[in-house]
Amino acid sequence: MVTATREADTARQPLDQPLLSLRGLSKSFPGVQALNSVDLDLRRGEVIALLGANGAGKSTLIKLLGGAYPPDSGSIRIDGATVQLDSPAASSRAGLAIIYQELNLVPQLNAWENVFLGQEKSWGPTQKGREREVTSQLLQQLGQTFSIDRPCRELALAQQQVVEIAKSLARKARILILDEPTAMLTPREVERLLSLVRQLKQQGIGIIYVTHRLEEVEQLADSVVVLRDGRRVAAAPAGSWSRAELIEQMVGRPVTVEYPRVEKQIGAVRLEVDQIARPPRIQATSLNIRRGEILGLTGLVGSGRTELARLLFGADRATSGSIKLDGKSLRIRSPREAIDAGICLLTEDRKHQGLVLGASVLDNFSLPNLRHLSTAGIVQRRTEREHFRTLTDRLRIRLPGISNPVSQLSGGNQQKVVLAKWLERNAEVLIFDEPTRGIDVGAKHELYLLLGDLARQGKSILMISSDLPEVLGLADRILVMRNGRLAGELPDPRASTQEQIMQLAVA
Repeated sequence: MVTATREADTARQPLDQPLLSLRGLSKSFPGVQALNSVDLDLRRGEVIALLGANGAGKSTLIKLLGGAYPPDSGSIRIDGATVQLDSPAASSRAGLAIIYQELNLVPQLNAWENVFLGQEKSWGPTQKGREREVTSQLLQQLGQTFSIDRPCRELALAQQQVVEIAKSLARKARILILDEPTAMLTPREVERLLSLVRQLKQQGIGIIYVTHRLEEVEQLADSVVVLRDGRRVAAAPAGSWSRAELIEQMVGRPVTVEYPRVEKQIGAVRLEVDQIARPPRIQATSLNIRRGEILGLTGLVGSGRTELARLLFGADRATSGSIKLDGKSLRIRSPREAIDAGICLLTEDRKHQGLVLGASVLDNFSLPNLRHLSTAGIVQRRTEREHFRTLTDRLRIRLPGISNPVSQLSGGNQQKVVLAKWLERNAEVLIFDEPTRGIDVGAKHELYLLLGDLARQGKSILMISSDLPEVLGLADRILVMRNGRLAGELPDPRASTQEQIMQLAVA
């Protein structure tokens, strides 16, 4: 039903006319030119990969199309007609739908209620029956079989994304914008989502696909548009550039090695974990990390990787087992005790667990370090700023100002602020849980260099990642988890493959 209407609308338009056309689109904020005269044409059934470093202007462009911001100048045309997208409702009426990385569903409502939220005509049984029927048809059309009566909070993230897509189809969206849609998905879920995007493309929907994962660009995109510093710096059919050339376009400089390895000396065992457990999520697990070593830990979502990190950091208490640091037994019952011992965690969800988003950049840095930045209970502001400035230079953190809210920083710079506060503690064991999730390839490269430099200084690093090429490219050893246990070890990542990891992860 939805598809037929869309095909009828498409048939009335000239074949060479763009579905969406942006001309000279600009937007500035105090002190920042977020977008500078950006042009873009999207055609029916086309997938445009929109690429760029954090802060390049991608999010601003999405918000302009979603009606969250008005442009300062320029025009937006849909099917050749100029439109004013002055509200999210106006954007939806114009046929645009945006699926953000953080989904916009009401968790307590079920699938069909979310699909029709905001467009209910009545609450009678006839109307409810029609909404349920349409939702069922849409989910069937999208190849899904889960119950439309399940609350969305009980659905897997990939299923929640499908509900978002069904909602956009119910509103007859012709332009779909996907913002980092695979950032939180397992490899199998990624494949299903890519297949779904191809299906939507065949229905004539124009798709803008925002991602940092270049392998998805290679598999999916018809064309590529690259933003840098608010400008469109490149646009070409997909396949026109190699991956290295794409990265260079995004960051503005050559990046010759995607996964740089730093020469370092791996020393004696520093952290020893013996039979640590917290059933049912973590069964008896033992591992060790050596001085100067990057130990990779991977596995499917739900395998227990994050839960193990939380035990080591004291965010959850182990029911059995022991931890030793440099041969000394530790009793870790809280994050404070872990931090005092020299074990620090960069959480998977930095926005909600690693940072206070409404607080300033400087306050986020100082929060766990107040004890040694204070004298007689008074924070020494000069010392505080000097210490932060030293780490800002070392980590190359790009800031509008230390008093600005940390929420204004790009994902890569937010991650560096979290790292800065732990380096100020002189942490000896650093646990990175999905350290590059949601950050661009340029920031990733800088973080990879930082990881190598920290290991060269003798720090012990546990790097948890679902990005298998990343783990293979950076780790000195790899452990694979499955069902709350260690399923195996790959002692030589350079001689190992993604297939070997997946065999351990799913066997």
